[in-house]
Amino acid sequence: MILSDGLRTAATSVRLWFSPARIRAEGSTPDYRFSLANERTFLAWLRTGLALVGGGFAVDQFFPRLHSSLRASFTVVLLAGGALCALRAVNHWVRCERAMRRGEDLPVSRFPAALALAVGGLAVAVAVLALIGWTV
Repeated sequence: MILSDGLRTAATSVRLWFSPARIRAEGSTPDYRFSLANERTFLAWLRTGLALVGGGFAVDQFFPRLHSSLRASFTVVLLAGGALCALRAVNHWVRCERAMRRGEDLPVSRFPAALALAVGGLAVAVAVLALIGWTV
């Protein structure tokens, strides 16, 4: 039952990504400055996702001597992180817009902390491998 409720909520959320009219129908129109700030945050998340995708391609291209499975792992993690970041961007934008229209507190998320830890850990691993020239 809980799983089906979660799936229903997720499906509703994804439908809102493509239906701005449904978002506008909720609550009252917030100050445009807040909506525009929400949009700038969305765009910043998209830039972060693009940077992760670019990092994935860079690892693949600039570490040819790195063991192929390790290089592929780093590449896939960065590419998947970029995709996840882009999806999270639109989801967060919708959630914030709805909260503002309803006069609710903005939603909180652990995603920024998880993303920062993952990127930081991956960056340290790549830096160490680059410094020691690991080519196993």
